[in-house]
Parts: sequence; C-alpha cells; structure tokens
Amino acid sequence: MALHPIRSLPDRYPEDKIFWTWSDVPTWRAQQTSLESLPVMKLTTSAAGVYAIAPTPFDPDGAVDLPSIDRMMDFYVGCGVTGLTILGVMGEAPKLEAKESLEVVHRVLMRAGGLPIVVGVSAPGFAAMRALARESMELGAAGVMIAPPSNLRTDEQITGYYRQAAAAIGAEIPFVIQDYPLNFQVVMTPKVIREIVRENPSCVMLKHEDWPGLEKISALRGFQAEGSMRPISILCGNGGLFLDFEMERGADGAMTGYAFPDMLVDVVRLSAASERARAHDLFDAHLPLLRYEQQPGVGLAVRKYVLLRRGAIASDAQRAPSAALSAKARAEVDFLLERLARVDRRAAL
Repeated sequence: MALHPIRSLPDRYPEDKIFWTWSDVPTWRAQQTSLESLPVMKLTTSAAGVYAIAPTPFDPDGAVDLPSIDRMMDFYVGCGVTGLTILGVMGEAPKLEAKESLEVVHRVLMRAGGLPIVVGVSAPGFAAMRALARESMELGAAGVMIAPPSNLRTDEQITGYYRQAAAAIGAEIPFVIQDYPLNFQVVMTPKVIREIVRENPSCVMLKHEDWPGLEKISALRGFQAEGSMRPISILCGNGGLFLDFEMERGADGAMTGYAFPDMLVDVVRLSAASERARAHDLFDAHLPLLRYEQQPGVGLAVRKYVLLRRGAIASDAQRAPSAALSAKARAEVDFLLERLARVDRRAAL
C-alpha cells in the first residue's frame, strides 16, 4: 500500500514520494529551521488528517526517555501524520510531574519541525491547567486539549465547566473538547457540544470518542448544515476502531494512537478521495490488531510493544502503576503482526 500526502498535509511533504521511510527523515529535517524561527501555527477549525496520540517514552527505570522522544518524533514524521497530540490519557500524563510535562512538551516541539502539536492540559484544578496551557503555547504548541472531570453529570455542569476552563486558559488559546465517556463517565449529547462551541469561540475541535458514536457525528454535521452550529474540526479516537465509517459520517480524520499511524493516514486519504473499497480493505486488514490493542488495562502495553518492534521507541516501559504484557500476550501480538504482514508489508518487523 502506497503512502501519499492527504489533503491537509503541509507543503514540505513531497508529492512524488511513494512510501515514507525513516531514510527520508534526515533529508526532511535538514530543511527545517530552529524552533525559535518557526512560525507558531495555531490550531483552527479546518484541521484535518491524522493527529497521532503519542505515548510518553520511559526507560526501564521509569525515567522519561528524552532521546527516545527524538526517535519517536522522527517515526511519526516518517509516517506522514498531519500533527501530534501529547500528554493525553495514553501519554500517561497523570503520572508525570509538572516539570516533566514541560520537558516533554519542549523536547517534542524542538523535534517537531513545525508539525502542529496539541498538548493535553486536563487537570483537577484550573491553576495547573492554565499554567501548562500557557507555557505550552509559549513554547510553540498549536493548541490544547481539555477533558471533563468525571464528576460532571448535568448538561449545565458540562457547559459551565468548559466555559470556566476556556476563561481560565485564556480566550486566545484554541482548545479541543475530549469527548470520551467510556473513560471519563461524562456523557455529552450533540446539543451539549453545540452549546460549548457556541459559548466558546476558542473551541476549534472535537476529539470524538463516544461509542457508539456514529450518529453523534451525523447529528453535529447536521447542526452545521442547518446553521445552528458553526463548523468545527472533528477528529476521532478510540484507537481508530471505527475510523472507516467515521470518515463517511463527516469526520475530518483521526486523533488516536494506534501503533500503525501510517495506516490511519492511508485510510483518511483514501476516504477523502472516495476510494471506499480500498479504505475498508486496508482498515479490515488491521482490525485484529486494532481490536487487541483496544483491550482495557493492557492496551497501552500492546501499543508500546508494537512501537518498540517498529523502532519508534527504545523501550516499551510504562511508569507505575501499569499493566505489563505476559510472554503469552507478546506471542499473540507477534502472531497478529505476522498475519498482518501478509497484506501490509509495514508489519513485517
């Protein structure tokens, strides 16, 4: 399967490339300038493509592996992603100290070469959220992502929380709503999301992770079509488990961390080009591994193990508390990779 730029990729991705490999990265990176001289491109409602959810690399002793961040960034660039999201749920953000979070943000931005970076800033209180959001933006982040605290129950509580959060970080900072009820136990109806968007001009994107959630995408695009909601970007998570049909319902792409982001790039590109059968064929080939990676509790361990096998990170270590893969589980992942490699050579590791 060839890799080609999707509709929203920056000019730096050459149109004549057939397949991105790590050998392309040094040439691409040699053309980049320093972090200080790169323009800060803020996230907008037109964002589309694949914003990979990046893990936080740790060494076997549990320390943040900063050199591995460089390696990981080169991997994502080689996969052709549009942007990156860091310090999310699967980035083990709650396990980091405040200083470590900023170190990760700085290291990622130093290696991003202008790739838009979204920073997860969710926190129990607005002081910590404000500090991380503003410092990340000063370093050059494109925007921030905010998840709701799990104690919100009514529609008024949800809309009120986002109104206060937007005011706390500052109206100049674009933010993403993270709608992930399976994890946060907060249910946002389409009308609630519409109200958040109406009240907060700095809300530019929805990270859609409801399950089932296809009808929610259709409802939101329906609001947009009738004029009752301004356009926003909708990128989808859940490991990409429903990406094939989410694109057909009106999503702009993916914001998730499946260990083959290059596959997600292809599915988004093919879907945008109305090549439905090819998009579904490629997606279906990855479904067994996608399903295995979506297991609660061990999903991050699976993802990091595959990223280790792909050479993206130096270690699949997680910071405690964490769940490790057994030898049997690793063998099962290896088996899935072997089967996948029959139809997608990127899995021949």
